[in-house]
Amino acid sequence: MNLRIGMGFDVHELEKGKAFFLGGIELKGAPHGAVGHSDADVLIHAICDALLGAANMRDIGYHFSNKDERWRGADSKIFLKEVVRMLSEKGWFIGNVDCTICLEAPKVNPHIPDMQKVLAPLMKIEADCVSIKATTNEKLGYVGREEGVCAYAVALIYKAGFPVELKFNS
Repeated sequence: MNLRIGMGFDVHELEKGKAFFLGGIELKGAPHGAVGHSDADVLIHAICDALLGAANMRDIGYHFSNKDERWRGADSKIFLKEVVRMLSEKGWFIGNVDCTICLEAPKVNPHIPDMQKVLAPLMKIEADCVSIKATTNEKLGYVGREEGVCAYAVALIYKAGFPVELKFNS
């Protein structure tokens, strides 16, 4: 099949006073930041998992283990660049990604254009092909209590020669 879709999810605990990286940028002045082995960029991690899943190449933890000291404090943009390289080696191109961030505070919407500008070149696609949405959890659960942040991502990948006419049985 020359066309595949993958889904990714990631979650990180939040900690007061910690730098907050999201979508490849730092959200300056955020009341808290995500905790993780790397920079804990939950959005990039979800995108990586969606891309890897679509290509049937396992998950981000398999390729960038939190037990590996090489990745301690690493910029997650490195992970995304490497995932794109791995996909390219197998002949895959990225069509688009569609992402949702669940977070009570800070407000994410003002930062979305900057995230798109950072993420698109890493994936070798146009910024218009990087959809990022944000929602709260209406004060429910770990997101609502501001104990954590999570992100979902869906990615479309394709091989050279696509598009082909899709035929469905009727």
